[in-house]
Amino acid sequence: MKPEIRAEVTRHTQFLDRELSQLAFNRRVMAQAEDASIPVLERLRYLCITSSNLDEFFEVRVASLLAAATVDGKLSEHPALTANLNRVSSECHALVTRQYDILNTQILPLLKEHGVHLLRNNERNDAQRAWLKDYFEREVRPLLTPIGLDPAHPFPQVINKSLNFIVALSGKDAFGRGTAIAIIKAPRVLPRVIKLPDELSDKPGTCFCLLSSIIHAHISDLFSGREVMAYSQFRVTRDSDLWVDEDEVKNLRQALKGELQGRQFGRSVRLEVAKNCPPELSQFLLDQFDLDRSRLYQVDGPVNMVRLNEMIEHTKMPELRFTPFLPGVHPTGNDIFASLRKQDILLHHPYQSFQTVIDFIRQAATDPCVVAIKQTVYRTGMNSDLMEALILAARLGKEVTVIVELMARFDEEANINWADKLEQAGAQVVYGVVGLKTHAKMALVIRREGSADNTELRYYAHLGTGNYHPTTTKFYTDFGLLTCESSLARDVNEVFMHLTSLAKPHKLNHLWLAPFALQSEIIKAIRNEAKIAKAGKPGRIIVKVNAMVDESVIRALYAASQDGVKIDLIVRGACTLRPGVPGLSENIKVRSIIGRFLEHTRIYYFRNDLAHDVYLASADWMSRNLFRRIEVAFPVLDRALKRRVMAEGLNPYLKDNTNAWELESDGHYQRRKPRGKQQPFSAQQYLMKTLGTAAE
Repeated sequence: MKPEIRAEVTRHTQFLDRELSQLAFNRRVMAQAEDASIPVLERLRYLCITSSNLDEFFEVRVASLLAAATVDGKLSEHPALTANLNRVSSECHALVTRQYDILNTQILPLLKEHGVHLLRNNERNDAQRAWLKDYFEREVRPLLTPIGLDPAHPFPQVINKSLNFIVALSGKDAFGRGTAIAIIKAPRVLPRVIKLPDELSDKPGTCFCLLSSIIHAHISDLFSGREVMAYSQFRVTRDSDLWVDEDEVKNLRQALKGELQGRQFGRSVRLEVAKNCPPELSQFLLDQFDLDRSRLYQVDGPVNMVRLNEMIEHTKMPELRFTPFLPGVHPTGNDIFASLRKQDILLHHPYQSFQTVIDFIRQAATDPCVVAIKQTVYRTGMNSDLMEALILAARLGKEVTVIVELMARFDEEANINWADKLEQAGAQVVYGVVGLKTHAKMALVIRREGSADNTELRYYAHLGTGNYHPTTTKFYTDFGLLTCESSLARDVNEVFMHLTSLAKPHKLNHLWLAPFALQSEIIKAIRNEAKIAKAGKPGRIIVKVNAMVDESVIRALYAASQDGVKIDLIVRGACTLRPGVPGLSENIKVRSIIGRFLEHTRIYYFRNDLAHDVYLASADWMSRNLFRRIEVAFPVLDRALKRRVMAEGLNPYLKDNTNAWELESDGHYQRRKPRGKQQPFSAQQYLMKTLGTAAE
């Protein structure tokens, strides 16, 4: 260990910076784009993911930092706030510069070698230019509305993350006035990547060009009689966190509908322009958006790299992608309820198909013995077989209760739409608890069973670590448990009763429920391991989460480490715990896994003197999850399934020496590589081969 780091820990802080830790995660994702062993279109996708992550980072985290540092409309000069903003800004600029460097020096040249060409104007042949000229006149120009700025035409409203152009003009306009600057908004209805007809190309392969490049090439045509002196594409990122006064609002859904419109015009937090944008134009834009120069990003490529996903989707070259993977299907037979009466079902997504969960709800919807279905919805997307099944169940007269979280960031609109449809079908829709996001992943089916003169209600539950989302279940790693174990399923019903009635929940047999008991139960379990270790027995904790930032839990882990507990943390994203610090955390190791799939599973393991307690959860170890959300951690009670969670969800990730990054005490991550005679081992590849039905 570097002595200066140890001194820093004792003098200043026990915790790493959250924002810098989140940006370090983006660095690890971006490193996948540099990995020569990954197919080139997938490498481009990792760059797009990095860009998308950064967009959200600015929309939420940077916006929050700026809001905290703003007093009476001006940025505070408080040294700590200023220093933190400067550190984050410096890292963001470095990350963006590297991102475009990878695109231009690695990805695009490699795509070109494989016959995938992203053509600039000077790289197009005459036939392509003619085709694009016609495309511009037919499809683009009619939708453009150039705005020459003057007192009657003030600077227009610019939507969050939209593509725009600023143009400097010489001479006078048609009315003899010297309007020197014009703004052009790119129509949102047009694709950002255009595939050129193959027959026009004089080179083998597939040719694309960007909408921004087409507009650039024909921008002079929009200003007849004027000379275009300079121009640049630009994009502004805005604060996109929604806020409603939940103490005052009468109808949360109606209030959110209004707020969704305002999201497009929140406070500006970042301005992106082309690398060659003249300083006077970039300064003009900064002034319009009330930003200082530290918020300016001059990029060598499209201002919205996420749009290059369109090129990935339109490139029909499977050899440039990951080998297709088909998940395994859990055998349940024709009657999933009969299967559950025999044994619980554990599903490991995406290695095992989410279709089993869809079938569970679909069968419940049409089963005449089912009397009620209850489900939480956090993220489910615009198209969802599950939501359609719930609508069908309601129309068939079953008691359907759906707790829809309207404040799920960036999914508010989809959730409002589903809430409307469910209510129209006759379902009871509840919008969670005011002030607390409902993030728990639960579904409950209540079925009347038995003979005609001796019936009873039986509970069947699904509990998961991930969302009921048809798309993300294909590339997010998550566990789901289907069970009819009476005490566990009744706990689920008790939580639903609590959420709809707002009454205090009765004592739960198995579930750890936030915000009431989850944090205290986690700390209790950590302290129990410390007690066992102090008694001279092995203390062991393994945790897999997406983020580790709650200080109360981290302090408990530090204390357990000092008492001799061996702790392994598998944290995909932000982690503010410092591992490996003598006298503080020398028994704690932290690693992050970045691979083909997004690691999303939350697992808490406590050895507990050979009881081997295993909990799956919807919650990361963050203050917002433990105190400001409805979250559920649930135990895996079946011993065989408990061993499966260990064998699939934890042990392979501790063994991984291919996709693992190890956190050092100074906040830097080092990529793990095979040592000596070690064979390369990837947890995700291992699970694909073990659980998938086809990983050819």
